[in-house]
Amino acid sequence: MSFVRSLRQLWWHRYFRRLLAVRIATQSCDGVLQIALASYVLFSPERQPDAASVAVVLAITLLPFSIVGPFVGVVLDRWSRRQILLIVNLLRGALALGLAALVATELRDAGVKIAFYAVVLVVMSLSRFLLAALSASLPHTVDPSEYLVANSVMPTVGPAGALLGAGLGIGLRLGLGQVMSDYSANAILFVIAAAGCMLSAGLALRIPRRQLGPDEAPETRVRDVITGLAAAVRHLAERRAAGLGLVTIGAHRVIYGIAMVATILVYRNYFHRVDQVEAAIADLGVLVGLTSAGFVLAAAVTPPMAARLGVRGWIIISIAASAVFQVIPGAIYAKVPLSIAAFLLGLTAQSIKICVDTLVQANVNDEVKGRAFLIYDMIFNVALVLAGIIAAAILPTNGKSVLILLILAICYLAITAAFTLASRNLEMNKGTESLAAERVKPATR
Repeated sequence: MSFVRSLRQLWWHRYFRRLLAVRIATQSCDGVLQIALASYVLFSPERQPDAASVAVVLAITLLPFSIVGPFVGVVLDRWSRRQILLIVNLLRGALALGLAALVATELRDAGVKIAFYAVVLVVMSLSRFLLAALSASLPHTVDPSEYLVANSVMPTVGPAGALLGAGLGIGLRLGLGQVMSDYSANAILFVIAAAGCMLSAGLALRIPRRQLGPDEAPETRVRDVITGLAAAVRHLAERRAAGLGLVTIGAHRVIYGIAMVATILVYRNYFHRVDQVEAAIADLGVLVGLTSAGFVLAAAVTPPMAARLGVRGWIIISIAASAVFQVIPGAIYAKVPLSIAAFLLGLTAQSIKICVDTLVQANVNDEVKGRAFLIYDMIFNVALVLAGIIAAAILPTNGKSVLILLILAICYLAITAAFTLASRNLEMNKGTESLAAERVKPATR
């Protein structure tokens, strides 16, 4: 009910509704793309993937954007964000069609693989760029006192869109796999993803060109890239609540990413044989759905819990709870306990993200927000790539290791302690005023 109340509160903002539509379409497209990519790379009936394979996919899809992120971050703060949403979605659609053509050749020689991963590299980098643009645009569609409420809705409905796209992708992949070759089925998924990108671009046109900022758009120069990045880093260092939030979520995502890689391997190699591709995809689809359900629930519980306990208190509880859920039921290697753990860890992970989104939006000046959210995404990407590298070094091929899960739980507790100490004297409730006002209403009647 809290989520519905938050959505109803924000629904009065016309451009919030339109930006929400763009985000849902964009992330639905991402969901289909990710299923197509996973099906083509990790669920081949020809070979059994290991942690190194997952790490390679993470590095190819995430690391390049982490390198170029600072450069495009300046773009977000100087060029029309509406135009960025339009043009980048059109580019993604064209590249997704290129991926479909490459996959449809049914070739896996060195040249095709290089071309495929090169295009994937660009497509996934553009996807992260879009998410940063959407986050930087959000403050232009709501009131400042509604930042936490907006951050509980927008970044959660977005993953719900990704879940919708992933569900569509999984359903189509399983159905098409029965009537055509794996290559053709995967190629069709990339074509559908391209159509979703075009739809997202069309929805962006419903927003005025300058509505989403930036407020000032001076001419971009090459030297602005370096100076702009340095200024954003200095700004985040001065706004300690936002800076600490980014460091904390980066550390959290490393641990969460290792557990994610382990879970993929368990479902691919421990629960299923190498030739049981469809069964593995179906079971992982259920797991993705439950994780996304945890994300959606986080949108309902985070605003009232942050209002009651404060943003700082809810972050502390969420990280500490992650340590518990990682072991119980996360260390029980059966499908039902792992499904419950995926749901609960999705809930805590998204709760942390909602709070950190609010810390950045509420404490960072608008002219720096684009670069700040690019840095945010870079931290996310590097954390997941680092998680993949660590997982490749420590995980067995089937992903099963109770000892490693215990170590991950201890790491969660260490992050909890470090954040608790570092945040003692910081004001972390800016941007939650509308929630506080909502809480006192019953007492004043």
